[in-house]
Amino acid sequence: MTPRLNPLALAVMALYACTAHAADAQGPTFSVSSFGTVGMVHSNEKNADYTSSIYKPNGAGHTREWSSDVDSLIGAQLTARFNPQLSAVVQVISEQRYDNSYRPSLEWANFKYQVTPDFSLRIGRTVQPAFLFSDTRKVGYTLPWVRPPGEVYSMIPVTSTDGMDLSYRLHVGDVANTVQGNVGQSTVKMPHGTGETRARESWGVSNLTEYGALTTRITFQQTHLTYEPFNPLFDDFRQFGAQGNDIADRYDTKGKHFNFVGVGAIYDPGDWFVMGEWGHFKSHAAFGEMSAWYVSSGYRINAFTPYITYARSKTLSETSAEGLDTSNLPPELVGPAGELNGALNGILGSGSRQQTLSLGVRWDFTKNMDAKLQYDHTRLGSTATGPLTNFQPDFEPGGSFSLLSVAVDFVF
Repeated sequence: MTPRLNPLALAVMALYACTAHAADAQGPTFSVSSFGTVGMVHSNEKNADYTSSIYKPNGAGHTREWSSDVDSLIGAQLTARFNPQLSAVVQVISEQRYDNSYRPSLEWANFKYQVTPDFSLRIGRTVQPAFLFSDTRKVGYTLPWVRPPGEVYSMIPVTSTDGMDLSYRLHVGDVANTVQGNVGQSTVKMPHGTGETRARESWGVSNLTEYGALTTRITFQQTHLTYEPFNPLFDDFRQFGAQGNDIADRYDTKGKHFNFVGVGAIYDPGDWFVMGEWGHFKSHAAFGEMSAWYVSSGYRINAFTPYITYARSKTLSETSAEGLDTSNLPPELVGPAGELNGALNGILGSGSRQQTLSLGVRWDFTKNMDAKLQYDHTRLGSTATGPLTNFQPDFEPGGSFSLLSVAVDFVF
Protein backbone atom coordinates (compact mmCIF):
# COMPACT_ATOMS: atom_id res chain seq x y z
CA MET A 1 0.00 0.00 0.00
CA THR A 2 1.33 3.42 -0.96
CA PRO A 3 1.68 5.66 2.12
CA ARG A 4 -0.18 8.98 2.16
CA LEU A 5 1.94 12.11 2.50
CA ASN A 6 0.78 15.40 3.94
CA PRO A 7 1.24 18.61 1.92
CA LEU A 8 4.23 19.68 4.00
CA ALA A 9 6.14 16.51 3.11
CA LEU A 10 5.11 16.81 -0.53
CA ALA A 11 6.42 20.39 -0.61
CA VAL A 12 9.86 19.31 0.57
CA MET A 13 10.03 16.45 -1.92
CA ALA A 14 8.67 18.42 -4.86
CA LEU A 15 11.05 21.34 -4.52
CA TYR A 16 14.12 19.58 -3.18
CA ALA A 17 15.72 19.14 -6.59
CA CYS A 18 15.06 22.74 -7.57
CA THR A 19 16.47 23.97 -4.27
CA ALA A 20 19.61 21.88 -4.55
CA HIS A 21 20.23 23.05 -8.11
CA ALA A 22 19.82 26.70 -7.12
CA ALA A 23 22.14 26.30 -4.15
CA ASP A 24 24.83 24.67 -6.29
CA ALA A 25 24.58 27.44 -8.87
CA GLN A 26 25.17 30.34 -6.53
CA GLY A 27 25.11 29.51 -2.81
CA PRO A 28 22.03 30.48 -0.84
CA THR A 29 21.87 33.49 1.46
CA PHE A 30 20.33 33.30 4.91
CA SER A 31 18.79 35.75 7.35
CA VAL A 32 17.55 35.17 10.89
CA SER A 33 15.08 37.20 12.94
CA SER A 34 13.47 36.70 16.33
CA PHE A 35 10.48 38.01 18.23
CA GLY A 36 8.76 37.45 21.52
CA THR A 37 6.50 38.61 24.31
CA VAL A 38 6.98 38.42 28.06
CA GLY A 39 3.60 38.97 29.65
CA MET A 40 1.63 38.59 32.88
CA VAL A 41 -2.18 38.49 33.15
CA HIS A 42 -4.41 38.77 36.23
CA SER A 43 -8.08 37.70 36.22
CA ASN A 44 -10.61 38.35 38.97
CA GLU A 45 -12.59 35.20 38.01
CA LYS A 46 -11.51 32.62 40.61
CA ASN A 47 -13.66 29.69 39.47
CA ALA A 48 -12.25 29.40 35.94
CA ASP A 49 -9.16 30.32 33.92
CA TYR A 50 -8.85 32.95 31.22
CA THR A 51 -6.82 31.79 28.22
CA SER A 52 -5.95 33.45 24.94
CA SER A 53 -6.54 30.23 22.94
CA ILE A 54 -8.72 27.12 23.20
CA TYR A 55 -5.52 25.13 22.69
CA LYS A 56 -4.13 26.16 26.10
CA PRO A 57 -5.03 24.06 29.16
CA ASN A 58 -5.08 26.78 31.82
CA GLY A 59 -4.31 30.42 32.44
CA ALA A 60 -5.10 33.31 34.77
CA GLY A 61 -7.77 33.09 37.45
CA HIS A 62 -8.21 29.78 39.25
CA THR A 63 -4.90 28.09 38.43
CA ARG A 64 -2.83 31.22 39.08
CA GLU A 65 -3.90 34.74 40.00
CA TRP A 66 -1.13 36.04 37.74
CA SER A 67 -0.25 33.88 34.73
CA SER A 68 2.68 34.25 32.34
CA ASP A 69 1.29 31.49 30.08
CA VAL A 70 -1.50 33.53 28.46
CA ASP A 71 0.64 35.79 26.24
CA SER A 72 4.32 34.85 26.68
CA LEU A 73 6.13 33.31 23.72
CA ILE A 74 9.39 33.44 21.82
CA GLY A 75 9.92 32.79 18.13
CA ALA A 76 12.66 32.64 15.53
CA GLN A 77 12.47 32.79 11.75
CA LEU A 78 15.05 31.62 9.23
CA THR A 79 14.75 32.84 5.64
CA ALA A 80 16.84 31.28 2.88
CA ARG A 81 17.09 32.78 -0.59
CA PHE A 82 18.41 30.44 -3.26
CA ASN A 83 18.01 32.72 -6.27
CA PRO A 84 15.85 35.75 -7.19
CA GLN A 85 12.81 33.50 -7.65
CA LEU A 86 13.14 30.76 -5.03
CA SER A 87 13.19 31.21 -1.24
CA ALA A 88 12.20 29.29 1.88
CA VAL A 89 11.00 30.26 5.35
CA VAL A 90 11.02 28.31 8.62
CA GLN A 91 9.43 29.84 11.72
CA VAL A 92 9.54 28.13 15.11
CA ILE A 93 7.61 29.31 18.18
CA SER A 94 7.79 28.30 21.82
CA GLU A 95 4.62 29.04 23.80
CA GLN A 96 2.28 27.22 26.15
CA ARG A 97 0.99 24.10 24.39
CA TYR A 98 -1.95 21.77 24.88
CA ASP A 99 0.15 19.60 27.26
CA ASN A 100 1.27 22.61 29.35
CA SER A 101 4.81 22.40 27.93
CA TYR A 102 6.78 25.02 26.04
CA ARG A 103 8.14 22.57 23.50
CA PRO A 104 8.91 24.51 20.27
CA SER A 105 6.50 23.97 17.40
CA LEU A 106 6.76 24.61 13.66
CA GLU A 107 4.56 27.58 12.79
CA TRP A 108 5.72 28.09 9.18
CA ALA A 109 7.82 25.96 6.84
CA ASN A 110 7.37 26.71 3.16
CA PHE A 111 9.01 27.30 -0.19
CA LYS A 112 8.10 30.39 -2.18
CA TYR A 113 8.55 30.74 -5.93
CA GLN A 114 8.27 34.28 -7.30
CA VAL A 115 6.96 33.63 -10.81
CA THR A 116 6.86 37.36 -11.60
CA PRO A 117 7.39 40.42 -9.38
CA ASP A 118 3.64 40.38 -8.65
CA PHE A 119 2.76 36.65 -8.80
CA SER A 120 4.03 34.06 -6.30
CA LEU A 121 3.39 30.49 -5.19
CA ARG A 122 4.03 29.02 -1.74
CA ILE A 123 3.96 25.33 -0.79
CA GLY A 124 4.23 23.95 2.72
CA ARG A 125 3.06 25.28 6.06
CA THR A 126 1.86 28.86 5.67
CA VAL A 127 -0.19 31.41 7.57
CA GLN A 128 -3.97 31.02 7.82
CA PRO A 129 -5.06 34.25 6.05
CA ALA A 130 -8.27 35.26 7.81
CA PHE A 131 -7.69 38.62 9.54
CA LEU A 132 -5.94 41.97 9.21
CA PHE A 133 -3.13 40.78 11.50
CA SER A 134 -2.98 37.14 10.40
CA ASP A 135 0.60 37.43 9.12
CA THR A 136 1.86 38.88 12.42
CA ARG A 137 -0.76 37.57 14.83
CA LYS A 138 1.88 36.12 17.17
CA VAL A 139 4.35 38.99 16.85
CA GLY A 140 3.16 41.22 19.68
CA TYR A 141 5.38 44.13 18.65
CA THR A 142 3.34 44.59 15.46
CA LEU A 143 0.04 44.81 17.37
CA PRO A 144 -1.32 47.96 19.01
CA TRP A 145 -2.79 45.81 21.83
CA VAL A 146 -1.48 43.10 24.14
CA ARG A 147 -3.45 40.54 22.10
CA PRO A 148 -5.99 40.71 19.24
CA PRO A 149 -9.66 41.07 20.27
CA GLY A 150 -10.79 37.56 21.12
CA GLU A 151 -14.40 38.00 20.02
CA VAL A 152 -13.25 38.09 16.38
CA TYR A 153 -9.90 36.29 16.35
CA SER A 154 -11.18 33.26 18.29
CA MET A 155 -13.52 32.50 15.37
CA ILE A 156 -10.52 30.93 13.59
CA PRO A 157 -8.03 30.02 16.33
CA VAL A 158 -5.83 28.03 13.94
CA THR A 159 -2.94 30.22 12.76
CA SER A 160 -1.28 28.05 10.09
CA THR A 161 -2.22 25.49 7.47
CA ASP A 162 -0.43 22.80 5.43
CA GLY A 163 -0.97 23.21 1.72
CA MET A 164 -0.32 25.86 -0.90
CA ASP A 165 -1.33 29.39 -1.78
CA LEU A 166 -1.15 31.69 -4.78
CA SER A 167 -0.80 35.45 -4.55
CA TYR A 168 -1.20 38.08 -7.27
CA ARG A 169 -0.68 41.82 -6.79
CA LEU A 170 -2.22 44.37 -9.15
CA HIS A 171 -1.17 48.04 -9.15
CA VAL A 172 -3.67 50.65 -10.32
CA GLY A 173 -2.28 54.12 -9.78
CA ASP A 174 -1.68 54.51 -6.04
CA VAL A 175 -3.75 51.43 -5.22
CA ALA A 176 -2.12 48.02 -4.61
CA ASN A 177 -4.55 45.11 -4.61
CA THR A 178 -3.43 41.60 -3.66
CA VAL A 179 -5.62 38.55 -4.23
CA GLN A 180 -4.63 35.36 -2.43
CA GLY A 181 -6.08 31.87 -2.81
CA ASN A 182 -5.20 28.98 -0.52
CA VAL A 183 -5.93 25.27 -0.09
CA GLY A 184 -4.78 22.99 2.69
CA GLN A 185 -5.48 21.25 5.96
CA SER A 186 -4.52 21.47 9.64
CA THR A 187 -4.49 19.32 12.77
CA VAL A 188 -4.15 20.72 16.30
CA LYS A 189 -4.15 18.74 19.55
CA MET A 190 -6.57 19.78 22.29
CA PRO A 191 -5.74 20.09 26.01
CA HIS A 192 -6.42 17.43 28.65
CA GLY A 193 -6.18 14.53 26.18
CA THR A 194 -9.58 15.30 24.65
CA GLY A 195 -8.46 14.69 21.04
CA GLU A 196 -7.77 16.91 18.06
CA THR A 197 -9.27 19.62 15.92
CA ARG A 198 -8.94 18.71 12.24
CA ALA A 199 -9.68 20.89 9.21
CA ARG A 200 -9.77 19.08 5.87
CA GLU A 201 -10.48 20.14 2.27
CA SER A 202 -9.91 23.73 3.36
CA TRP A 203 -9.82 26.52 0.82
CA GLY A 204 -10.23 30.25 0.79
CA VAL A 205 -9.84 33.57 -1.01
CA SER A 206 -8.57 36.81 0.49
CA ASN A 207 -8.38 40.29 -1.02
CA LEU A 208 -6.05 42.91 0.48
CA THR A 209 -6.24 46.51 -0.77
CA GLU A 210 -3.72 49.22 0.19
CA TYR A 211 -4.19 52.88 -0.62
CA GLY A 212 -2.04 55.35 1.26
CA ALA A 213 -2.90 55.11 4.97
CA LEU A 214 -5.88 52.82 4.30
CA THR A 215 -5.72 49.02 4.28
CA THR A 216 -8.75 46.76 3.82
CA ARG A 217 -9.16 43.00 3.76
CA ILE A 218 -12.02 40.72 2.71
CA THR A 219 -11.77 36.98 3.36
CA PHE A 220 -13.79 33.85 2.68
CA GLN A 221 -12.73 30.48 4.14
CA GLN A 222 -14.40 27.07 3.96
CA THR A 223 -13.42 23.77 5.51
CA HIS A 224 -14.69 20.42 6.78
CA LEU A 225 -14.17 20.59 10.53
CA THR A 226 -13.85 17.77 13.06
CA TYR A 227 -13.75 18.70 16.76
CA GLU A 228 -13.02 15.51 18.68
CA PRO A 229 -13.72 16.76 22.26
CA PHE A 230 -17.44 16.59 21.44
CA ASN A 231 -17.30 13.00 20.12
CA PRO A 232 -18.01 11.20 23.43
CA LEU A 233 -21.12 13.31 24.04
CA PHE A 234 -22.71 12.54 20.69
CA ASP A 235 -21.65 8.89 20.83
CA ASP A 236 -23.65 8.70 24.07
CA PHE A 237 -26.64 10.32 22.38
CA ARG A 238 -26.57 7.58 19.76
CA GLN A 239 -27.14 4.99 22.49
CA PHE A 240 -30.71 6.28 22.75
CA GLY A 241 -31.83 4.98 19.37
CA ALA A 242 -33.48 6.98 16.61
CA GLN A 243 -34.02 10.25 18.49
CA GLY A 244 -30.46 10.14 19.81
CA ASN A 245 -29.14 9.54 16.30
CA ASP A 246 -31.15 12.50 14.98
CA ILE A 247 -29.65 14.79 17.63
CA ALA A 248 -26.12 13.52 17.01
CA ASP A 249 -26.47 13.85 13.23
CA ARG A 250 -27.60 17.45 13.64
CA TYR A 251 -25.00 18.64 16.13
CA ASP A 252 -21.93 16.42 15.98
CA THR A 253 -18.69 17.90 14.66
CA LYS A 254 -17.29 15.14 12.48
CA GLY A 255 -16.29 16.57 9.11
CA LYS A 256 -19.01 19.23 9.10
CA HIS A 257 -19.00 22.25 6.79
CA PHE A 258 -17.63 25.44 8.34
CA ASN A 259 -17.79 28.76 6.44
CA PHE A 260 -16.21 32.05 7.49
CA VAL A 261 -16.49 35.56 6.04
CA GLY A 262 -14.36 38.40 7.36
CA VAL A 263 -14.09 42.12 6.55
CA GLY A 264 -11.55 44.48 8.07
CA ALA A 265 -10.09 47.96 7.59
CA ILE A 266 -7.41 50.08 9.22
CA TYR A 267 -6.64 53.76 8.65
CA ASP A 268 -3.28 54.84 10.05
CA PRO A 269 -1.93 58.21 8.86
CA GLY A 270 0.82 58.18 11.51
CA ASP A 271 -0.25 60.22 14.54
CA TRP A 272 -3.36 58.13 15.16
CA PHE A 273 -5.19 55.04 13.93
CA VAL A 274 -8.67 53.63 13.75
CA MET A 275 -9.54 50.09 12.72
CA GLY A 276 -12.25 47.49 12.84
CA GLU A 277 -13.03 43.94 11.78
CA TRP A 278 -16.22 41.95 11.38
CA GLY A 279 -16.48 38.20 11.10
CA HIS A 280 -19.26 35.69 10.58
CA PHE A 281 -19.12 31.91 10.66
CA LYS A 282 -21.72 29.26 10.03
CA SER A 283 -21.37 25.59 10.81
CA HIS A 284 -23.73 22.68 10.37
CA ALA A 285 -22.87 21.49 13.87
CA ALA A 286 -23.01 22.43 17.55
CA PHE A 287 -20.95 25.58 16.90
CA GLY A 288 -23.95 27.03 15.09
CA GLU A 289 -23.79 30.50 13.56
CA MET A 290 -22.07 33.55 15.04
CA SER A 291 -21.13 37.12 14.18
CA ALA A 292 -18.53 39.28 15.91
CA TRP A 293 -16.91 42.67 15.44
CA TYR A 294 -14.62 45.19 17.08
CA VAL A 295 -13.55 48.80 16.66
CA SER A 296 -10.30 50.18 18.04
CA SER A 297 -8.55 53.54 18.00
CA GLY A 298 -5.39 55.05 19.43
CA TYR A 299 -3.40 58.29 19.41
CA ARG A 300 0.41 58.47 19.39
CA ILE A 301 1.94 60.98 21.81
CA ASN A 302 5.71 60.74 21.37
CA ALA A 303 6.62 57.24 22.61
CA PHE A 304 3.17 56.57 24.13
CA THR A 305 0.02 55.30 22.39
CA PRO A 306 -3.13 55.16 24.52
CA TYR A 307 -5.88 53.10 22.86
CA ILE A 308 -9.44 51.91 23.36
CA THR A 309 -11.21 48.86 21.92
CA TYR A 310 -14.80 47.65 22.02
CA ALA A 311 -15.61 44.14 20.81
CA ARG A 312 -18.85 42.17 20.64
CA SER A 313 -19.98 38.70 19.55
CA LYS A 314 -23.37 37.03 19.35
CA THR A 315 -24.66 33.58 18.46
CA LEU A 316 -27.26 33.83 15.70
CA SER A 317 -28.41 30.20 15.84
CA GLU A 318 -30.26 28.41 18.63
CA THR A 319 -28.63 28.58 22.06
CA SER A 320 -30.68 25.70 23.50
CA ALA A 321 -32.38 22.52 22.32
CA GLU A 322 -35.07 20.18 23.67
CA GLY A 323 -32.73 17.21 23.39
CA LEU A 324 -33.92 13.74 24.29
CA ASP A 325 -37.59 13.25 25.19
CA THR A 326 -37.42 11.59 28.60
CA SER A 327 -41.17 11.04 29.03
CA ASN A 328 -41.11 7.54 27.52
CA LEU A 329 -37.73 6.42 28.85
CA PRO A 330 -37.26 3.80 31.58
CA PRO A 331 -36.66 5.42 34.99
CA GLU A 332 -33.01 4.35 35.07
CA LEU A 333 -32.31 6.26 31.81
CA VAL A 334 -34.06 9.52 32.68
CA GLY A 335 -31.11 10.82 34.70
CA PRO A 336 -28.41 10.04 32.08
CA ALA A 337 -30.62 11.51 29.33
CA GLY A 338 -31.09 14.69 31.34
CA GLU A 339 -27.33 15.00 31.82
CA LEU A 340 -26.79 14.66 28.06
CA ASN A 341 -29.42 17.31 27.37
CA GLY A 342 -27.74 19.63 29.87
CA ALA A 343 -24.34 19.10 28.29
CA LEU A 344 -25.70 19.83 24.82
CA ASN A 345 -27.39 23.02 25.98
CA GLY A 346 -24.20 24.05 27.73
CA ILE A 347 -22.34 23.81 24.41
CA LEU A 348 -25.02 25.63 22.45
CA GLY A 349 -25.23 28.45 24.98
CA SER A 350 -21.50 28.81 25.71
CA GLY A 351 -20.99 31.50 23.08
CA SER A 352 -24.40 33.13 23.19
CA ARG A 353 -23.24 36.71 23.74
CA GLN A 354 -20.06 38.51 24.80
CA GLN A 355 -18.78 42.08 24.88
CA THR A 356 -15.43 43.50 25.98
CA LEU A 357 -14.23 47.03 26.62
CA SER A 358 -10.44 47.41 26.62
CA LEU A 359 -8.32 50.36 27.66
CA GLY A 360 -4.56 50.34 27.26
CA VAL A 361 -1.35 52.17 26.56
CA ARG A 362 1.71 51.18 24.56
CA TRP A 363 5.15 52.61 25.36
CA ASP A 364 7.87 52.28 22.72
CA PHE A 365 10.67 52.81 25.23
CA THR A 366 13.54 51.78 22.96
CA LYS A 367 14.23 50.55 19.45
CA ASN A 368 12.42 47.30 18.56
CA MET A 369 10.83 46.98 22.01
CA ASP A 370 7.61 48.12 23.64
CA ALA A 371 5.80 47.78 26.94
CA LYS A 372 2.00 47.56 27.20
CA LEU A 373 -0.54 47.88 29.99
CA GLN A 374 -4.11 46.83 29.24
CA TYR A 375 -7.37 46.53 31.19
CA ASP A 376 -10.25 44.42 29.82
CA HIS A 377 -13.77 44.12 31.17
CA THR A 378 -15.84 41.33 29.62
CA ARG A 379 -19.57 40.84 30.12
CA LEU A 380 -21.04 37.46 29.13
CA GLY A 381 -24.53 36.43 28.13
CA SER A 382 -26.56 34.51 30.72
CA THR A 383 -25.43 31.09 29.44
CA ALA A 384 -22.06 32.07 27.98
CA THR A 385 -18.60 31.03 29.16
CA GLY A 386 -16.60 33.04 26.60
CA PRO A 387 -12.81 32.60 26.70
CA LEU A 388 -12.89 30.88 30.10
CA THR A 389 -11.86 27.26 30.70
CA ASN A 390 -10.91 24.89 33.51
CA PHE A 391 -14.27 25.42 35.21
CA GLN A 392 -14.56 24.72 38.94
CA PRO A 393 -17.68 23.39 40.75
CA ASP A 394 -18.76 26.88 41.86
CA PHE A 395 -18.46 28.42 38.39
CA GLU A 396 -21.64 29.84 36.89
CA PRO A 397 -22.00 30.94 33.23
CA GLY A 398 -22.79 34.55 32.52
CA GLY A 399 -21.73 37.48 34.63
CA SER A 400 -18.54 39.40 34.00
CA PHE A 401 -14.83 39.36 34.71
CA SER A 402 -11.88 41.73 34.40
CA LEU A 403 -8.28 41.28 33.26
CA LEU A 404 -5.15 43.31 33.89
CA SER A 405 -2.31 42.57 31.46
CA VAL A 406 1.27 43.77 31.28
CA ALA A 407 3.60 42.78 28.44
CA VAL A 408 6.96 43.56 26.89
CA ASP A 409 7.32 42.80 23.16
CA PHE A 410 10.52 42.68 21.12
CA VAL A 411 11.76 42.01 17.59
CA PHE A 412 15.39 41.53 16.56
